[in-house]
Amino acid sequence: MAVKESKTATGVDLKAEPTAPGDAGSESKSHLHNSRDMNRGGSAGSVIRRGGQKGASMDRAQTHKAAAAPFPSRVRVKQSELIFFTTQLAVMLDSGVVLSDALDAIAEQSNLGAFKMIIERVAGAVKSGQSFSTSLAPYPKVFNPMFISMVKVSEASGRMVEMLRVLSEYLSFEEETKRRVKGALTYPMIMAIMAIVAVGVMMFFVLPKFVGIYEAKGAALPKITQMLLSLSAVMTDGRKMMGLVTVLLMTSVAIHYGLGTVRGRRGIDFVKIRMPVLGTMFVTLMVTRSMRIMATMINTGVNLLEAIEVIRGSCNNYYFQRLWSTADKGIRDGYQLSDSIEIATGHADVSGARELRNRTLNALIDPGIVHMLRAGEKSGQLGQVSDKISVFYGKKLEISIKSVTALVEPLMIVVLGTIIGIVAIALLLPVLKISSVIAH
Repeated sequence: MAVKESKTATGVDLKAEPTAPGDAGSESKSHLHNSRDMNRGGSAGSVIRRGGQKGASMDRAQTHKAAAAPFPSRVRVKQSELIFFTTQLAVMLDSGVVLSDALDAIAEQSNLGAFKMIIERVAGAVKSGQSFSTSLAPYPKVFNPMFISMVKVSEASGRMVEMLRVLSEYLSFEEETKRRVKGALTYPMIMAIMAIVAVGVMMFFVLPKFVGIYEAKGAALPKITQMLLSLSAVMTDGRKMMGLVTVLLMTSVAIHYGLGTVRGRRGIDFVKIRMPVLGTMFVTLMVTRSMRIMATMINTGVNLLEAIEVIRGSCNNYYFQRLWSTADKGIRDGYQLSDSIEIATGHADVSGARELRNRTLNALIDPGIVHMLRAGEKSGQLGQVSDKISVFYGKKLEISIKSVTALVEPLMIVVLGTIIGIVAIALLLPVLKISSVIAH
């Protein structure tokens, strides 16, 4: 008897169809045993392959089970895993391997974890007849809209290998950019933690000892020392500290919910753009990412409106999203991309554009970028021009990161030295007066 599995909302239903009478009992028990093995594995919907023990009907049943099994939509994976998956898939498809077999092979090579399970489910969906882009759609936190859009276009154009290579290069560029930014901020964070620890040690352990010495002598402390002692008294008092922590937690919660509103988000994004030095680096990062996505998608056949939609979703900044939304509206109204950006930033004196002008948007895109995009539109090479802009701004981003690092390091040293210096002075002033205190 051949057994077929069908995944339902509550479990696995086993349906029997008569075949050879002599094999009915043993074959049914074998399939029931395999079903229990899969459920006992702890990974809902994962397929356990044992070479030579399963027939084609069982593989199809497991494929449907893998595709239908529920999976958390918010799961995230490491960027390095996604880069490996994209690169490996491009190599295997270029070698002539069928897509479903390539996905199975990559799943077997992957370590146990969320991404391995996702690849297995994608492979199951592809085997059941779904397109590759449709199979990726249930996992938006892993495969972003740009990834899915480009795969969808490649399915229509038959350029899957080329598209995957472009995606791999883009993901590698994004990962390298994030690594550089994090590297630039690592040293300042370490310095800030050291400052907090140093001040905490002085406030909790050193200053209280000086309080005992001076209280015994009845001497008046210098004002700066009195201020630090008052702060130390608050920090060492359990009730006062609990009240302070409660106030800080309530303030943090209020800020968190405030940032969730449009006004709060707009305020923090305004600060990001307008900050000295750091604001320039942030704007450069957003422009580099936007032009890189545009170049990648246009060069691989995605239409301009879809590319702008993906760019808008990739910009985690209110003002950049507003810029690309206005550009999208301008294109739908019949303007070219360059003209639409000029309208959004207020560089163009176009009828009806006056209400769209905004001084903050004006600072996001340089006029030189608009001129280059216009030249690309006239020559029919918008994708190539966007790529050149992304390369130029990528180099500018490297310079910005180095500038931030070079500026922040001495700045943190100055801040740390100032804080510790104030505490040291507050401690040394009473010591310098110790002789007069003893005399009294």
